[in-house]
Amino acid sequence: MLNLHHLRLFRAIALEGTLTAAARRLNLSQSALSVQLRALEATLGHDLFERRGRGLVMTEAGRIALDHAEAIFRASEDLTATLREVGRARRALRVGALATLSRNFQMQFLAPLIGRGDVEVVLRSGSQAELLRGLESLALDVVLTNLAPARDSASRWLVHRLAEQPVSLIGTPRRLGGRETPVAELLSSQPLVLPAGDTALRASFDAFAARLGVTPVVAAEADDMAMLRLLTRADAGLAVIPPIVVGDELDSGILVEAAKLEGLHETFLAVTLARRFPNPLLAEVLRQKPS
Repeated sequence: MLNLHHLRLFRAIALEGTLTAAARRLNLSQSALSVQLRALEATLGHDLFERRGRGLVMTEAGRIALDHAEAIFRASEDLTATLREVGRARRALRVGALATLSRNFQMQFLAPLIGRGDVEVVLRSGSQAELLRGLESLALDVVLTNLAPARDSASRWLVHRLAEQPVSLIGTPRRLGGRETPVAELLSSQPLVLPAGDTALRASFDAFAARLGVTPVVAAEADDMAMLRLLTRADAGLAVIPPIVVGDELDSGILVEAAKLEGLHETFLAVTLARRFPNPLLAEVLRQKPS
C-alpha cells in the first residue's frame, strides 16, 4: 500500500532540492527523512532521485511520482475545503474579479445570491495572474474576467461565457445636443475616452476606426471601467464602453447613448477550476443565460 505520509515527505524533498533543506522544513532529522524516502522508493520499485554534487535531481520516475502526488494532494485539499462547509447554516461563495471589470456586471452576476440569509459572498479584486493563483489554491471559487486565460491540453481551467455586451459611444446630453449624428462624424469631431491600448476592446475599436478611415482624437484612456465611467460623467469626451457600465447614468439621463458601434462587443467570462467537489453555489450563478 502506498504510504501518503511518505509521499508528502517526497514532495517536500522535490520542492526543496536537498535532504538537508527538506529535513529543516519538516523538522525531521536528515537520516530519518532518508530512511522514509528509501521506503517509498522500495514501495514504488524505482529510484526517485539521483545525487548531483550536493543536490538531488529527480529521475523520470520521480517526475511522474511528483505529478501524481500534486494531483493527490490537490484532491485532498479540495475535499477538505468543500466538506468544511457541510452543516454550516451559511455557505460562502468566494469570487475574484478583475480589478478593471464593470461593477454593474459583477452585481448582475451575483444577483441570484444577494440578500439571501444562507449565503455569504466574499469578493476579491486583483490582476488576472493573482486571481488565477487564488483559484488554483482553492482560495477562490470563480474568477470574473473579460480576458480568456491561456489553455492547453493540461489546463484545468473551465471558461464559461456569461454575456456578450454591445459597445456604444456614450456621452453627456450637453455634448451631444440631442441630435442624431453619423458614427464617422462623431468619431472625427469629438474627443474620445477610450479603453487602454493593451485591451481587447481597444484593439477592436482601433480596427473599427481604421475601417471607417477615421483618426480619433483621444482625450483620455484608462484600463479601469469605473474610471472610464467617471471621465464620461465629467464630460471629458465620448466614451467607447458597453452601456452596462453606465446603466444607472443612462436610466437617469445623466448620460445618453449617441450610437451603437456595430460589430464591437465586450465578452464577460467566468473561470472555474475542474474540481471533484465544486462549490454548489456556482451552479446557481452560472446557470444564468448569456446575454
